[in-house]
Amino acid sequence: MTDWKIFTGKDQPHDRLSQLPKSPPWRFSWTPKPLARPEDLDLDKEATRAEPFLPSKEMVIAVNAALYLRRPLLITGKPGTGKSTLIAKVAYELRMGPVIRWPISSRSTVRGGVYEYDAVGRLQAGKNKEPPVESYLKLGPLGTALLAEAWPRPLLIDEIDKSDLDFANDLLNVIEEGEYEIPELHRLGKPKAFVRDFFGKSVSIQQGRIRCGQFPFVVMTSNQEREFPPPFLRRCVRLNIAPPLKSELTDIIRSHLRQHPDVLRMEEIEALINDFDRRRQENQEVATDQLLNAVFLTVAMPDLAERSFSKEELAILRENLFRQLSGPAA
Repeated sequence: MTDWKIFTGKDQPHDRLSQLPKSPPWRFSWTPKPLARPEDLDLDKEATRAEPFLPSKEMVIAVNAALYLRRPLLITGKPGTGKSTLIAKVAYELRMGPVIRWPISSRSTVRGGVYEYDAVGRLQAGKNKEPPVESYLKLGPLGTALLAEAWPRPLLIDEIDKSDLDFANDLLNVIEEGEYEIPELHRLGKPKAFVRDFFGKSVSIQQGRIRCGQFPFVVMTSNQEREFPPPFLRRCVRLNIAPPLKSELTDIIRSHLRQHPDVLRMEEIEALINDFDRRRQENQEVATDQLLNAVFLTVAMPDLAERSFSKEELAILRENLFRQLSGPAA
């Protein structure tokens, strides 16, 4: 029996994404286009981030559910647990191309994620003539991901909980329908308009409307700073990433520092892991990447022939790198 998983989290890049079955019949009001990967994608763009990352079984299952259902994956968890790195692993293994990253702030809007229109610039340039609208319109990260014709593009909507209260509801409509109308282009009445996408590439928009040929693989991350409305949550596949267990930290370190196998002194690493875990047990908020920084800088990097630290310097440096992320001691 064939394994149902398209994404495994441990394979080298492969073409099994082309075997993804059709979306559920209730998902879209139109028929998505057949899967076909473009020739101009940079398939190695995410390799550096992806290769050391070790996704858990829960991550792998959640990713595949999102792929099959054409739903966004909403990931919650503490900083440094790999929320934003998982999409790089998926993009690299499934040969989706570079991750389109959209960092969210309190000023972010769904329209700004779809496109930006420089009306002022066009007005200033049009004193003696009327410049074309298309020259002053550029797709944002969401618009670029939605416009993909026949291959799902990876889109990271990072720290969505930093948005304002209306953002999730506005995004809900775009996610549900997989399309968005651009009024400035729709009013032109042209069958086709050419604009620049998020990467500066010229792309065509039909009838002033963006409609996904294949729904993008969307990962939304949240630090759980606020709650989201139930209609939004039920349209997402949800995953909470817990901090790695103490027994998993050694494998994580070895994976990320595989280029330094000869200098990974395990006694020192175990001491750092024990110190890191002690702080977690004392309810200090520390993240896994702090441990990785400490191991790299004070274990993997020193070369006794060229550079070294005194014991006092090591103690000060490690204490600084392990400072908790919140609270009075932060």
